[in-house]
Amino acid sequence: MTATLPAASQPGPAPLLYRRVLLKISGEALMGPQGYGLHPPTVARIAAEVKAVHELGIEICMVIGGGNIFRGLQGSAQGMERTTADYMGMLATVMNALAMQSALEGMGVFTRVISAIPMDQICEPYIRRRAVRHLEKKRVCIFAAGTGNPYFTTDTAATLRASEMACEAIFKGTKVDGVYDRDPQKHPDARRFERITYDEVLTRNLKVMDASAIALARDNDLPIIVFSLDEPGGFRGILRGEGRFTQVHG
Repeated sequence: MTATLPAASQPGPAPLLYRRVLLKISGEALMGPQGYGLHPPTVARIAAEVKAVHELGIEICMVIGGGNIFRGLQGSAQGMERTTADYMGMLATVMNALAMQSALEGMGVFTRVISAIPMDQICEPYIRRRAVRHLEKKRVCIFAAGTGNPYFTTDTAATLRASEMACEAIFKGTKVDGVYDRDPQKHPDARRFERITYDEVLTRNLKVMDASAIALARDNDLPIIVFSLDEPGGFRGILRGEGRFTQVHG
């Protein structure tokens, strides 16, 4: 007869590192192989990653950029008035948020799109206490329209919302598996950091998030986990301490 370990000694899954997190992804992440707009299979793949984490019982917020549709800085550089261009970029983030909501709810995940710019017919206005209640009821909250103000990026909006929602970490999904001292796609010898401080990111001018977002995260002691969104199961794995990533910390 084969002996078995007592139930208490059986190895189980690693404990979860966080209970409430914010996932920040760029609008370009939704383009897939296209050069513009939304690629539904890619949106569905990312939604499936979010669902897998949601099923662990983790409360999830999301902020999605709008660069796949319109980027305010590019519009401004081409002669458009900066404030108008930024508002157009905010509207692009609402479109991406609605696409992600549709994909998640198609998978059975209750989701709320919450906009910093009121547009009551398609999404909720941002009210902090209501958003916290949605999270407590295990609904995914997608924060759209940035901070509602021009001259602020969705990186800053993500850090602001994560702080307001008392998230334990920001997960920044990118095309690479962490923070490097140089662009690893251009420099094969680029060095990846396992851990790096906020001040080092700012001093080295590393393109993790914009400077105001990094400073806000530093002031609120909010860790930023940079990982590859293209790695299947990567988001779920990191929450159990597995996989490759970089932690930006104090």
